[in-house]
Amino acid sequence: MSAVQCRLAPLIQVIQDCSHLYHYAVKLMFKLHSCLPADTLQGHRDRFHEQFRSLKNFFNRASDMLYFKRLIQIPRLPESPPNFLRASALAEHVKPVVVIPEEAPEDEEPENLIEISTAQPVEQSVVCDIFEQTFGPPNGIRDDRDLQIENLKKEVDLLRGELEKIKLEAQRYITQLKAQVNNLEAEVEEQRKQKQKALVDNEQLRDELERLQKAKLDSDKNRSLCLEAEKKASATELRYTKLKEKHSELINTHAELLRKNADTAKQLTVTQQSQEEVARVKEQLAFQVEQAKRESEMKLEDQSLQTEQAKRDLEAKTEELARLQQSLSQSKQVGSDLNSQLEALQAEKDALRKSASEKECELISAKGLIQEKELLLNQEVDRRAKEVQELQGKLTEKKSQEQALQQKLLDDQFSILQGTVKEAENIIQDAVAKVDDPLHIRCTSSPDYLISRARAALQSVDTVEGGHGRYLANMTDVSGLVGALAQFAHLTADTIVNGSATSHLAPTDHADKLTETCRDCGRRSLAYLDKLKDRQSLRQADPANVRKTLQELLQLGQELRPKSLDIRQEELGDMVDKEMASTSAAIEDAVRRIEEMMSQARIESSGVKLEVNERILNSCTDLMKAIRLLVLTSTHLQKEIVESGRGAATTQEFYAKNSRWTEGLISASKAVGWGATQLVESADRVVLHTGKYEELIVCSHEIAASTAQLVAASKVKADKNSGNLSKLQECSRTVNEMAANVVASTKSGQEQVEDRDTMDFSGMSLIKLKKEEMESQVKVLELEKTLENERLRLGELRRQHYALAGICTENADTGKPAVARKPGSLKKPPVAQKPAHPRPGPEEEDDGVYQAQLVNF
Repeated sequence: MSAVQCRLAPLIQVIQDCSHLYHYAVKLMFKLHSCLPADTLQGHRDRFHEQFRSLKNFFNRASDMLYFKRLIQIPRLPESPPNFLRASALAEHVKPVVVIPEEAPEDEEPENLIEISTAQPVEQSVVCDIFEQTFGPPNGIRDDRDLQIENLKKEVDLLRGELEKIKLEAQRYITQLKAQVNNLEAEVEEQRKQKQKALVDNEQLRDELERLQKAKLDSDKNRSLCLEAEKKASATELRYTKLKEKHSELINTHAELLRKNADTAKQLTVTQQSQEEVARVKEQLAFQVEQAKRESEMKLEDQSLQTEQAKRDLEAKTEELARLQQSLSQSKQVGSDLNSQLEALQAEKDALRKSASEKECELISAKGLIQEKELLLNQEVDRRAKEVQELQGKLTEKKSQEQALQQKLLDDQFSILQGTVKEAENIIQDAVAKVDDPLHIRCTSSPDYLISRARAALQSVDTVEGGHGRYLANMTDVSGLVGALAQFAHLTADTIVNGSATSHLAPTDHADKLTETCRDCGRRSLAYLDKLKDRQSLRQADPANVRKTLQELLQLGQELRPKSLDIRQEELGDMVDKEMASTSAAIEDAVRRIEEMMSQARIESSGVKLEVNERILNSCTDLMKAIRLLVLTSTHLQKEIVESGRGAATTQEFYAKNSRWTEGLISASKAVGWGATQLVESADRVVLHTGKYEELIVCSHEIAASTAQLVAASKVKADKNSGNLSKLQECSRTVNEMAANVVASTKSGQEQVEDRDTMDFSGMSLIKLKKEEMESQVKVLELEKTLENERLRLGELRRQHYALAGICTENADTGKPAVARKPGSLKKPPVAQKPAHPRPGPEEEDDGVYQAQLVNF
């Protein structure tokens, strides 16, 4: 073994220990990440990544050496370190296993041909004798202890060799056992994965079983309903089947009788045909007998002529005559046979005539039976017709009763309508009477309240018109029209009274016109209600005139409003809801865009960049979720504030009364939405490597400030003991924590991604170092100057910002038309526009609300 191999041999144990230490370190890191926040363990992850790269480099260099290739199998580490931020990555971790190949068994040592234990003493004794002969015995005495020492040394050497063999064998067994342990650990890991998979499958099967059980219960209910329906259907069909069976029996009996009649007629026809056949055979036999007689006569005449002419040939002709006589006897025999056949046919004809007469008797009896059945059938049909007539009579009576009940219902509904109309007339007449009442002159009202009452009355007119249409379509239900008329009467009377009260503070022209319009509204409302009293004019009743007068009242109220409040207060309440909804939509869109960026980053990047991008985007997602919860809680708190503080006024009136507080809410909501959008755009640029990490940090600080403004604006009007207020404060703290997490993730990612060159100045001379030092000082001074200028610029920007907000506030205080009060400025600005942060004024200290103006950049 060379000196280099001696130095490399201890590394085998080092490789084995490193594999186990790496496995335990990975498990420990995953355990720590499951218990502590990810940012807290950033230093641990950095040190682990550094050690991972060193260990991977060591394994790669060791696996390339030929010395280790035949002694040990070095494991391969993955290309990238485990992702401790993702808990599921533990299942993907594979334990590195070091395998030492088994050594080939050593060959047995050959047996010694000479026994060493006996040969060595002999040799030693010879050496001792020569020594003693030459120098003499030591001290004159011969000692055997030297021989024993030598023998013991040799035995120790033998035992040491056997011990080395035992150690090598034990090492080989230990290596085999370690390999088996590693295999068993891998099997245990595989079994654990299969167990987890089985648990997941078990949960899925349990969910499927619950779903099937629910479906089974639904099917059982449906089946029970179907059985009940089938029972009812079977009960209704039972009567019909009984009648149908009776009718079918009659039809079958009639058909059977007709069939028997047809069979009898058919047999009669066959009998007649057989009689005709017998007559035809008889005629043929008679014709054959006559022909035979004529032939015999002709032959006798021929024979007599031949006898007379050929007497000399008598002997020859005698035999011929005998033959003729024989043929004649045979012809007579045939004639007798034909006579016997004719007699048999005559007897058969008599039998057929007898059977035909019997069949005619049966046919006559069958016709009588058919007539009897037809009579019974006619009687049954008459009885059924009588039953049908009786049922029709009952049905007619039932219809007449239903018509009477329907008419009674219509009369009752119409009487209810008449009572409601009468009560509505009394309410409106009382309101019209108050217009001319001298005691009512002291009552005053504002144009804003008149406008709100007029709008409510116009909505009630639409409701009355809808209820009137439904009543005309279905006159059995007058509930919708009755409720609409009650609301219409109260709101219209309230509008007339408040219109008269508003005219007491209005200029003369407007006051006269407003009073006359109120009277006209009362007259037209009473005329419309009067048409609803009569059945004939009920369908022609139209509230268009009433709607027209209410619109005139609305227009007069708008003319009497202060010009500086136009459009502003009537839309201010709607702007709060719209702006909160817009902010929620912007946050939802931001969350969706962050998810899309995360998916794109996983596709386009890997390694450290992917880890940094995922950490930043995850922290941004958590921040967006916290902001969404804060906006939702703020909305609930806002509704609670409005419900507890508006009293009998409407929501819009409450917002109009607290306009500066409302503007503060709108400005804070816009600031939150704007900050969320800017954060998403900055994150997008950072992931695409076109932006700066500092943009994310600034956006995080801006979002924290905007949420603080929203919490402060909501806290002003809220009850100190409100549960929603405590939830809002908790959400604000959560937003601050999430913003801090975004800043921490951004800084750590920036430090992890940026490459820092090592500063090596060892090769520079003294003059060169001095020159570099001066250049560095110049650059530091330039950067400090640039920093100072930017800070001055930031201060000027903030000063101009607050100055612009202050100008808007002064315009609002003096009543001059400001930018925020123009109709165009009330439009919803783009989400990317940053709203103004208002500067509190001394006039708001009474209610603790600061005005926030809307400024478009």
